[in-house]
Amino acid sequence: MINKTNPGNFFEDFRLGFEFRHGAPRTVTEGDIALYGALYGSRFALTSSSEFAAASCGLPSRPVDDLLVFHLVFGKSVPDISVNAVANLGYAEGRFSTLVHAGDTVHATSKVIGLKENANRQTGIVHVRTSGYNQQGETVLDFVRWVMVRKRDPNAETGPSDVPETAPFVPPDRLIVPDGLNFGHYDPVMGGSPHFWEDYSAGERIDHIDGMTIEEAEHMLATRLYQNSAKVHFNQHAEASGRFGRRLVYGGHIISIARALSFNGLGNAVKIAAINGGRHVAPCFGGDTIYAWSRIEAAWELPGRPDIGALRIKSFAAKDHPCGDFPGDAETHPQLVLEFDYTVLMPRRF
Repeated sequence: MINKTNPGNFFEDFRLGFEFRHGAPRTVTEGDIALYGALYGSRFALTSSSEFAAASCGLPSRPVDDLLVFHLVFGKSVPDISVNAVANLGYAEGRFSTLVHAGDTVHATSKVIGLKENANRQTGIVHVRTSGYNQQGETVLDFVRWVMVRKRDPNAETGPSDVPETAPFVPPDRLIVPDGLNFGHYDPVMGGSPHFWEDYSAGERIDHIDGMTIEEAEHMLATRLYQNSAKVHFNQHAEASGRFGRRLVYGGHIISIARALSFNGLGNAVKIAAINGGRHVAPCFGGDTIYAWSRIEAAWELPGRPDIGALRIKSFAAKDHPCGDFPGDAETHPQLVLEFDYTVLMPRRF
């Protein structure tokens, strides 16, 4: 009898240049958008209100939250790339392009661009470039990520290492302003913040103050929403005998919590343009409470756009420790769980 089930790829199954056309395209619905809002409570006006999107941002209707797009594209790649992962490690060179709206269908592809077996020969690092497209074939997002994947056979030969170099950030001349986006009539009262692009400067640190506790049911519901089938997030029976004895929270869940918390201080940072980098510093579990703070890395003008500026932001998240608990170099605190480097488009005051 032919075995019809698929255990997923292990590290020794990957080869440089392999290309995957991921299955199960996903039509984004208003229900997906509402559930995402219920999970994180994000208050950014552009993705909350079609009326605001039209009156303040020049768009016909509200677009799908950028991180929901990211999670859906990421989730498409999991069965082929990381279903046997130990952990997702980092991101680089991510760019958002065509906006996604309710009713659009998202599908994804990935290409293997780097491989490195770990010294213990139990695992290896797989680097891929993943791209998401809409039903017209337009790119909505592309990014690089690297993930630690188990080997099926520790003694299997895997070939020489080849680790790609990635850019430290997406430069401002490669940022994409979506068609129609215009902040010339931006209403900061409805946006929820009086602070425009000109009010931020490199080196500024913003404490987002609030905390959000991770509930077991919510992080599993979120990961199912993205059709992310990585085993470490769901199967307590199996994970009871693993490294931590319990399910790991999907790292993207922490990113979305940190982004939602960042509204307090960055309320007009309504559109993510790029994911420059990121790393999951430590695991999270149900019951952990996440706090976040951000540092402004750079403020860029965009040529020909007096209405829009770009901020490169590095956000940090820690579990069970508010930002005020971190004296000095907070980036080295043992409770740190996330560093996320991204660029936003923000209205200018003019």
